[in-house]
Amino acid sequence: MYLNNHSYYSLRYGTISEVELLAMAKEQGCERFALTDINNTSACLNFIRRAPEFGITPVVGIDFRNSAKQLYVCLAKNNEGFLELNSFLSKHLHDGSDFPDVAPSFAHGIVIYPYERLLELDKYYFGEQEYIGVGIRDINKLRFSKLSKYREKLVFLHTISFRNKRDFNTHRLLRAIDTNMLLSKLPKSQQGNLDDKMVPLTTIEQVFAEHPHILNNTGQVLGSCGIHFDFSKERQNQNLKTVFGNSSEDCETLINLCEAALPKRYEVVGETIRKRLHKELSLIRKQGFVSFFLINWKIVEYAKSQGYYHVGRGSGANSIVAYLLGITDVDPIELDLYFERFMNLYRSSPPDFDIDFSTWDREDVTRFIFEEFGNQGQAALLGAYVTFKHSGAVRELGKVFGLPKHEIDRLSDGRFNPNALDDIAKLVLRYASYLRGRPNYLSIHAAGILISDSPIHYFSATHLPPKGFPTVQFDMHTAEDVGLYKFDILGQRGLGKIKDALAIVEQNYPNVTLPDIHNAKPLFKDPNINAMIERAECIGCFYVESPAMRMLLKKLGVNNYLALVAASSIIRPGVAKSGMMREYILRHKNAGRRKQAHPVMWDIMPDTYGVMVYQEDVIKVAHYFAGLDLGEADVLRRGMSGKYRSREEFQAVKAKFISNCRERGETDEVIFEVWRQIESFAGYAFAKGHSASYAVESYQSMFLKCYYPMEYMVATINNGGGFYRVETYIHEARKHGARIHPPCINRSAIETIIKGKDIFLGFQHLQGLEKRTMIAIVEVRVNGKFHSLEDFIERVPLGIEQLDILIRIDTFKCLGKEKRSLLWQAHYAYNNMTVHREQQPLFKVQHRHFTLPKFTVTDLENAFDQMELLKFTLCDPFLLLEKPPTNKLLSMNLASHLDKEVMIYGYLVTAKNTSTHKGDAMYFGTFLDQAGEWIDTVHFPPVAKSYPFRGKGIYRITGKVVSEFGFLSIEVAKQERMAYIPDPRYNSRMDSLPMTS
Repeated sequence: MYLNNHSYYSLRYGTISEVELLAMAKEQGCERFALTDINNTSACLNFIRRAPEFGITPVVGIDFRNSAKQLYVCLAKNNEGFLELNSFLSKHLHDGSDFPDVAPSFAHGIVIYPYERLLELDKYYFGEQEYIGVGIRDINKLRFSKLSKYREKLVFLHTISFRNKRDFNTHRLLRAIDTNMLLSKLPKSQQGNLDDKMVPLTTIEQVFAEHPHILNNTGQVLGSCGIHFDFSKERQNQNLKTVFGNSSEDCETLINLCEAALPKRYEVVGETIRKRLHKELSLIRKQGFVSFFLINWKIVEYAKSQGYYHVGRGSGANSIVAYLLGITDVDPIELDLYFERFMNLYRSSPPDFDIDFSTWDREDVTRFIFEEFGNQGQAALLGAYVTFKHSGAVRELGKVFGLPKHEIDRLSDGRFNPNALDDIAKLVLRYASYLRGRPNYLSIHAAGILISDSPIHYFSATHLPPKGFPTVQFDMHTAEDVGLYKFDILGQRGLGKIKDALAIVEQNYPNVTLPDIHNAKPLFKDPNINAMIERAECIGCFYVESPAMRMLLKKLGVNNYLALVAASSIIRPGVAKSGMMREYILRHKNAGRRKQAHPVMWDIMPDTYGVMVYQEDVIKVAHYFAGLDLGEADVLRRGMSGKYRSREEFQAVKAKFISNCRERGETDEVIFEVWRQIESFAGYAFAKGHSASYAVESYQSMFLKCYYPMEYMVATINNGGGFYRVETYIHEARKHGARIHPPCINRSAIETIIKGKDIFLGFQHLQGLEKRTMIAIVEVRVNGKFHSLEDFIERVPLGIEQLDILIRIDTFKCLGKEKRSLLWQAHYAYNNMTVHREQQPLFKVQHRHFTLPKFTVTDLENAFDQMELLKFTLCDPFLLLEKPPTNKLLSMNLASHLDKEVMIYGYLVTAKNTSTHKGDAMYFGTFLDQAGEWIDTVHFPPVAKSYPFRGKGIYRITGKVVSEFGFLSIEVAKQERMAYIPDPRYNSRMDSLPMTS
């Protein structure tokens, strides 16, 4: 009987989850029940999936509204009708237009007009699929209306949006948030009705006792609607089925591509390679994933044709087919990658391919995908839900209640005394707790693209975010449930660095022939690169430059590719959290320690000393240690993170894991310790092939850092850096012999450039300098360098504030004049200028020339200008201390002070905050000493509380030198940020000086 029912995916309107609606329907004894969210189909697929659990046949549709004004409710009679409704909704969501007053004629969709709405429209003609919706409030009016004669068109239409008064209050708050209004100002037209609750069927029957035909019509309408999607484990893959027209041609193409690539990838194609390839191709064909591999191949081939660099990773990197197709550069034979991690007969989903491109190239690759595979409406970005978090909900509610900002801040940050709160503040906190976790608005998955065999609107409506590509209204879990598997296309700065560095090297060394960086195997054997890794001199290099990774490389003594593959996964938070990172290091360094490994675990994972390091280790342990089949093992792996963990199949597999181990004679102590390790790290660990892909990119970047460090640092700076700030990479370039110059008016570009050993910082680093100013300088300079300040002023239209920035950072130094004279000259010129600066003068303006006294600008003044305009200084920061360091202890001397207390000066680079297992805050600090070398510090909770970090600058650190696995750090007992000298630009009196002509 219920035709119009809203879940909380009627965003910022509804208050009930789709599953709660099903439970309510079951309680009323419904056999069929409709979900009709407002201008949204996010919940439909999950509603259809879950409905059988409640003994309900699902019906889906859409409540079409302009703002909050209801126009008509539409129901899909079948899957084709759902496609029609989604297409209609999507058209208007894409172009932002209002829905028409009268719905189109749907071939497979039912349209129900609310009674009051029909009176407004004065509509008295109804097509075959059109109906008149009569509510409880309308029944007494009906007998006096012309509409009463359309007996066969009358149906019961009642909206369900709430369960109770609290839901209604929540709804009103959501409407105020959505309309950006104070709750007290929210008009009735923007709200639902308190009566929009589930009315018992017995009450409905009583109200319509004199109009049984209305309820009969309603039942017939519901009975004519149905929809089916396959959510079973045996469901078909819904991705695009063929790339070259038919399955046979696809299979033949895949085989031919692999055969052609074998001699390019392997010097000797032995039996092991042949067997692995045959096994993979057979299973890929049997599982129906041929097109999945070919689509990824086409994406990568397009990227290569455009000169774009990529990295293929994910579980698909365990595949020799992916290696031969060039999707990845990881050799699964060399690494003995576990085939069953990415594909097995029990796994219904295809392997994961995360394909990284540089941020700049990614947009064009996405465009290619939509043009190549989406011309029939078969491609869309994957959606994601942004849910209400406590802090955000408090801020939104605080605004609609009209609280002042300082009160909202206090409530949001939790800085309040609960006993001192007034009633409004208590309401804000109470309703914030109701909103927490509910969907707030639709967003975009970070990387996922869907390419379906059917039009994408067969599954969902789409909206059009700023990226400009259609985006489905459901998330990745729902997509997988229905058999749609995403293609992950990501942006990554590291690839931009590699691509740009190679181009810069070719410019700076035109006679050098660079190796093919995609062939990484020779790099793995390069002794210079491996020695650099062992010393952890990897600043700027992908994934290996952070303090934590630098520490791990030294502790493990990593000096080869395979060891780096392991390190790339060990560093992940899950392995560290489980305590197994430390255990791995202990077993790596001490053969005697390896005897503590469980025999079965040792047999499963001998390469990692019986320690779970990679994602596939979960599958191995579940399969060999607990006796689960490969499908159950994969359910266990997937269930270790996110939404999937609460699913019934995961809980069933967990129970079987425990019972199987008990049957095999394992003690509960061992079982639950193994389970603890699985649970704590599986959702955060990498697949081995994924780690190997990262290690390949690390080697590519380390090759450039090793042999062309200055050029590589320039590329790093131009691509937004990495883990550290720009000044750290400038420091690193200087350590390798670079001469660093501030931006130069005649040599610099928008980005940083290098000529020989001279690095000229780009205009983009100047705080406050507008993009249009940078572009104007570079474009005008094409016609010739600037010869004087007057020449610059005449040729480049800009305001005095912009010119002031350029002069103070010394961009005009190449003209041979110090900047104080130039400032006098610039301000005089602008004070006497009558031409509007946004237009070029028609005639050359003659300037009077003055003789100025000789000014002196100190290096300290330059340093403070640089700190203001670049946010860092190009000089040694230790020269800026008010009181020079009282000692010269350096990082290189710490080994001779092991277990002793020292005092050392360090320039803060970064500080990582973390917490102990008790939740107390602590820090790991990274500093540069007076010689520019690294100091690593540990700040345990008492010290972290008593001596907190107070921003950038130089700290005097007192603490004990400790060593763990050969890695030296200081356990800090006390630290103090040292004062800089007073800013000399404002510290001395600068009288105005007379000018003489």
